Amino acid sequence: MSYEIALNKSWDDLLNLSPQKDIRVKFLADEYGVDLNDRKIMSLSCNVPAKDFTAILILHYLTHKLKGLPGLSGEWLTFRELSGVEGYVDAFRQRSIEPIIRKYGANPEGILANVNRLPMKKAEATDFGVVIDAFEDVPVLVKLWRADAEFAAEANMYFDKSIARIFCTEDIAVLAGIVAHQL
Repeated sequence: MSYEIALNKSWDDLLNLSPQKDIRVKFLADEYGVDLNDRKIMSLSCNVPAKDFTAILILHYLTHKLKGLPGLSGEWLTFRELSGVEGYVDAFRQRSIEPIIRKYGANPEGILANVNRLPMKKAEATDFGVVIDAFEDVPVLVKLWRADAEFAAEANMYFDKSIARIFCTEDIAVLAGIVAHQL
């Protein structure tokens, strides 16, 4: 799948806003260098170019950061509760929720082993959960429930309501998939 059109538009949008030509941004467990002159985004820990879908997320985030990120609302929403997600719900579950259930369903507290590797902390309002700082001011809450005699293991992701003013539906789905993959 080609991301060329989306990448070019994202670079153009950022170039129109940024006086800086070299920017650093933290995304999950990595820091990326964004070179606006050469239109390159490099992982600073691995010295490899960001994948196209990661680059688009970073560019969209930086564009909104330069415009002014919305404040966190403190209101957590599931993906299904976000506006305009109707066509993405099944794919979202397959790419984001089911991998977490497969990995941690039998051992939900195992998710806490990632606390030192990812920018996250244990969620206080749940039995097994973590809040991950995907980007600065873009938290993702992951909750897990252990299987019992009546119900299978389950998981879900929650986003601060403000995410809808930073990312489009497709970006949120991609972000959730990356978070699930890194857990």
